[in-house]
Amino acid sequence: MVSDSDLHIEHVIGIDVGGTKCAAGLVRISDGCVLARRLQPTHAERGGAAVLADVIGLAQSLQKEATQQRVTPAAIGIGVAELIGNDGTVLSDATIKWLGVPIDVELRSATGLPVTLEADVRAAARCEAWRGAGRPFQSFLFVTVGTGISASLVIHREPYVGARGLTGTFASGNGLIPANGGQLSMGPPLEQFAAGPAIAARLAQVNSDFRGSAREVLALANGGDATARGIVMTAGQALGAAIGQLVNILDPEAIIIGGGLGLAGGVYRTVLEASMREHIWSDLHRSLPLLSAEGGVDAGFIGAALAAAKR
Repeated sequence: MVSDSDLHIEHVIGIDVGGTKCAAGLVRISDGCVLARRLQPTHAERGGAAVLADVIGLAQSLQKEATQQRVTPAAIGIGVAELIGNDGTVLSDATIKWLGVPIDVELRSATGLPVTLEADVRAAARCEAWRGAGRPFQSFLFVTVGTGISASLVIHREPYVGARGLTGTFASGNGLIPANGGQLSMGPPLEQFAAGPAIAARLAQVNSDFRGSAREVLALANGGDATARGIVMTAGQALGAAIGQLVNILDPEAIIIGGGLGLAGGVYRTVLEASMREHIWSDLHRSLPLLSAEGGVDAGFIGAALAAAKR
């Protein structure tokens, strides 16, 4: 649990900038209470300037809300679905085109508040360590599955940032993909096989009439559709195998899984867990807890707010 001595300010605006949505809130740091919320689509395809304008708008809207509630936010924390260096610099532009853009300077100019940037997966992991499913543990592995797939190792209740701040890119490299007969072979990046958009795209490739989302594929699979079930099962097998390998390497106390797809349940979650345990090498690891994240859509912005409060 974060101690009171670690927290320097009481109210912070947190914003989670993801590939699908931007979630924001006014957070009371002492107890994690969310005093106001905002949620809107990201539409990252419009470009970085448009997304930044939306983020500034969200921050200013929450500043006005804070005034109405007679509280004063002292900082802004931003969680971004990109690599964020230890100095708060955006180091990639796979989804949000902010590479080389001084986001903190732009936001501070617009709001008058100091700004802290953090990778979105580390922000969500921090929330789980502070007030979610990670509270009983000193170390755990947080995995989030939605538009993308990322992971954060938490040690002594702090997300591990690495030498350069580049932790979190769990699923960008080539992955082990189930082939005929259930054997795993090298295939495309795991994110392009087992994340939400990939699952929907795989069904659309074999069913030209399908125009739905990953949640609709999961619903079809859970309802007995053979084609959808095969896609969902292989996705779960691939991701479970990858998580199992991380367990072998990192020896966490528990795995906590979040994100829209990670929390969906049904065939995907059942197969993922079975595959994870199958690919864990030591019997001492095999029964470790696999838990659902508790922060929900708020986890990213609460964690980002907490990161800003600790600066």
